[in-house]
Amino acid sequence: MSEARAPAGRRSGTTVAVICCVAVIFDGYDLSVFATTIPSLLEYEPWRLEAAQAGVIASYAFMGMLVGTLICGFATDVLGRRKMLMFSIAWFSIWMLACALAPSPELFGLFRLFCGIGLGGLLPTALALTVEFAPRDRRNLFNALVSSGFSVGTIAASLLALMLIEPFGFRMMFALGGVAAIVLLPVVHFAMPESVGFLAAKGRLREAREVAERYGLPEPAEGVERDARRVRLRDLGRRPLLFVAGVFALTTLIGQLFIYGLNTWLPQIMRTAGYPLGSALSFLATMSVGAIIGATVMSWFADRFGPRRIAFWGFGIGVLALLVMSMSPQIVVLYVAVFLAGVGANGTSVILNGFVAIWFPAAVRATAMGAIMTVARIGGIIGPIMGGLIVGAELPFQWSFYAFVVPALIGMCLILTLPRRHLDGRGLAEPDRPRRAMTSS
Repeated sequence: MSEARAPAGRRSGTTVAVICCVAVIFDGYDLSVFATTIPSLLEYEPWRLEAAQAGVIASYAFMGMLVGTLICGFATDVLGRRKMLMFSIAWFSIWMLACALAPSPELFGLFRLFCGIGLGGLLPTALALTVEFAPRDRRNLFNALVSSGFSVGTIAASLLALMLIEPFGFRMMFALGGVAAIVLLPVVHFAMPESVGFLAAKGRLREAREVAERYGLPEPAEGVERDARRVRLRDLGRRPLLFVAGVFALTTLIGQLFIYGLNTWLPQIMRTAGYPLGSALSFLATMSVGAIIGATVMSWFADRFGPRRIAFWGFGIGVLALLVMSMSPQIVVLYVAVFLAGVGANGTSVILNGFVAIWFPAAVRATAMGAIMTVARIGGIIGPIMGGLIVGAELPFQWSFYAFVVPALIGMCLILTLPRRHLDGRGLAEPDRPRRAMTSS
């Protein structure tokens, strides 16, 4: 009887992915909006900001994200993933409005720090919900599409900046970030299910089984989540997990440095190179389009050829694109290079996140991803500061690109030290090869 009713009440994990993707779009907008306003902030007479100061202020949001990522796991254990998502949205929306009203650069920087706390908790929560409710054979694709929401938010920030900054000033751009709470909170409250794993871990098995049945997920077993939580931290500190986690952490740190450093300073670098504000912002939008397409296409290739190889070539594409950008090529070639920089930066980051999820056994996967993402946030802090120091030193604009080439080359070397084999749930090594090949063997 219950089987007869199940199809009528069955819901799709696509709904969860769409809601999470929209939340990540706002996350991308709120984090990238600072980059679109840097030229206006540097010209804002009452504050008299210098480039190095702007770089430090840019890093405050990433410092907040580091804190947000750190507390996200603990808060999720108390609140649940659905409530954690709602809390993150409400939190960063409030502080975005505060940024729009900030009377001084000091308070503006403080509000960006607070804003980052909510942004840091949103992405891991949204990705965890997406992967949990996605069809089992499309988890990598759903992960890539939701992650690409960040780049969609960056494009939205760039396009809105073209229309709004000149007539209304930079404050309007931050005020728009507060719209997230109005748009998303009711949707998440009424349409987003709670995590089956969280409900099972809290002993709410009846609710967990109802959600699992409604979304076509495996039925949870009592105590499994609680038992896994007790052992996963201990296991992560043992070989070979510890070494691999360390390499993954350093590699993703470089990826974040590459993405957020270039994302923050690209408009101002292009202004320094002699391009008007409109063109400089269009370069940021072009890089974001490359990030979206790169994440999707590289995920497709990673499923077929393995994530290690594709992540290596992703960094290589980024290095090549930066070198071409430093040569002041013709405008068409420059736009292609900027597009490929987005492919190399964001596509590589998405592939690395997927590689982590594939390599680590299920019992330690969530803890490994949380720890690695926390370390990676340090790269998000370093990148904007490094870019600000280089721009502030008034070196030729080419040096702003060379500064990101070096870490990308280091990232390529680190990827070569990652294992070609991953661990299954029993801790056995299996070849890192395409899914089709593994099924057929």
